[in-house]
Amino acid sequence: MKFFIDTANLAQIKEANDLGILDGVTTNPSLMAKEGVKGNDAIMNHYKTICEMVDGDISAEVFSTDFDGIVTEGKKLAAIHPNIVVKVPMIKDGVKAIKWFTDNGIKTNCTLVFSAGQAILAAKAGAKYVSPFIGRIDDTNWDGVELIAQIAHIYSLQGFETEILAASIRSSLHIVKCAEAGADVCTCPLDSILGLLKHPLTDIGLAKFLEDAKKM
Repeated sequence: MKFFIDTANLAQIKEANDLGILDGVTTNPSLMAKEGVKGNDAIMNHYKTICEMVDGDISAEVFSTDFDGIVTEGKKLAAIHPNIVVKVPMIKDGVKAIKWFTDNGIKTNCTLVFSAGQAILAAKAGAKYVSPFIGRIDDTNWDGVELIAQIAHIYSLQGFETEILAASIRSSLHIVKCAEAGADVCTCPLDSILGLLKHPLTDIGLAKFLEDAKKM
């Protein structure tokens, strides 16, 4: 399973990349605004900086919701760097745009996916990634990880090549569960990635080793 970091914070991207396990980055308008990145030129430059930091797919989200607007924005984003993946919402015009991008050699990530039916449409249109938001599904008292497993089963049966990118990760346990369910990619906050390092027995064992080392 590939690891993406879900942020627009350059320091966090660098820290995750320095771990040696980072495969890509996902962002969205909310994450850009959180970092104070506003205005089209500033956003484009920020994406370019991220692409220069990380050797992997970088999802850049469109703001438009109509076909022509999505295509126009997507072409501009794709021109920033070969690693850019245009992030398109799961709406009717979004699916149409994903098909257009696919036919024209532009990679896409279909976002805001909450059902297997939506995931099927994204795959049929040729999306490189489909992003089920498992944390938000959990918030509605449904099981987000179960959706990952359902999509993985369908894609396997049907031979779809679209990769399942588990999004809206809320914890380190989510990451493990998504790996078990068959996710191809997990996009996570830095804290969730670093949380995988932690285990009380590791801390106890290390303390014992260090104590014994002092006696040598």
